[in-house]
Amino acid sequence: MVHQLPTGAKDLLPLDVAQKRWIESRIQQVFQSWGYQRIITPTVEHLRSLTAGGAVDPESVIQLHSNSIDILGLRPEFTASIARAYAARLGQNVATCPQRLYYNANVFRRCANNSSEESFQAGVELLGASGLLADGEILMLLAESLDRVELQDWQIVLGDVRLTGVLLDLLPEQYRAKLRQALASLDRIAITEMDLPADVKSYALELIDLRGKPKDVISRLSNSAWTSGLTGEINYLKSLIELWESTGVASGDRLILDLSLMQTFDYYTGIVFEVACHNYVVAQGGRYDRLLGVYHPHNVNYPSIGFCLNLEELQQALQSRLPQTLPATDCLVVAKSSEAMQFAFAHAAKLRQDSAMGAIELELEFRTTDAVRDHARSRGIAQIAWVSSDGAIELESLN
Repeated sequence: MVHQLPTGAKDLLPLDVAQKRWIESRIQQVFQSWGYQRIITPTVEHLRSLTAGGAVDPESVIQLHSNSIDILGLRPEFTASIARAYAARLGQNVATCPQRLYYNANVFRRCANNSSEESFQAGVELLGASGLLADGEILMLLAESLDRVELQDWQIVLGDVRLTGVLLDLLPEQYRAKLRQALASLDRIAITEMDLPADVKSYALELIDLRGKPKDVISRLSNSAWTSGLTGEINYLKSLIELWESTGVASGDRLILDLSLMQTFDYYTGIVFEVACHNYVVAQGGRYDRLLGVYHPHNVNYPSIGFCLNLEELQQALQSRLPQTLPATDCLVVAKSSEAMQFAFAHAAKLRQDSAMGAIELELEFRTTDAVRDHARSRGIAQIAWVSSDGAIELESLN
């Protein structure tokens, strides 16, 4: 019988783990340098908690049987769990705001074909903070994280669901739902084929084209006859872009403004963004100012924003820059006879205490010297320590 993993589950072999850890360690260093502290939430939550904010479709949650009357589910993302964990705590002491938290673990989703999928995410949540500085911090933290892992050719696609929502509200109500769906999926053809009044179709096509270099899009917004009453929203977005450009945290045309970028559910309340690199979406996030109120015992809202990095996609995009081999053992300690075993263990222990040494392996069989040497060379081991029954050590270099 062949035992196979469920569809979507993953075994990470040592080289996979080494590459993943290479990414994670660098990202974690950035998170910590900005004052973010790690949080660990449970893998299993009540289904009602995972889906309370409206961002998670119950059908996408892998549900579990339990003795409780409540349905349990595996976490499909982290924001809801972190919001649940901190909603009440933030209200206990105003001085706790803002809270800077980061996470790094696996998540589970049920796919459209009813299969399951396990993936890994790392990300941050900035709870209890709003305004230009908070939004700017998250964007710049994301940019620094991508630069720290040496990702090339990435771009942040930035939208603002608040502004886009106001623009959509200018449409006649009977057309909004269909046009919102078409905008969210960037389906220009669908808009052109819809039976719409000429002025409505023209405006919808103008909305879907609000994408490109930030200054160009802002200029089009400012000069549009439709946006005369949106000066405040446009100026906020303009100020955020100016803040981004003034820091120099990311060189080149790293930022694309796209006001068609949104979700079909009512979860985000301000800026939203995703990071594209070639054919990979390596990160996404946004502002959610009403989610914590869903979990707070008195429905008190706390403005919040965050992002997550999709580690599998990031690993694929970084493949040529990641370690391609595992670190070799520095020394193989070999007992020449059964009487030398205690001395071999003692010598290996002594070598491991040397901070300059790497991994130390113990030969577990009594083989011929040629067989031991062949084994060591095949593993890339540079040195053998032959241990005699009287405790004498003979070093042999294989270079």
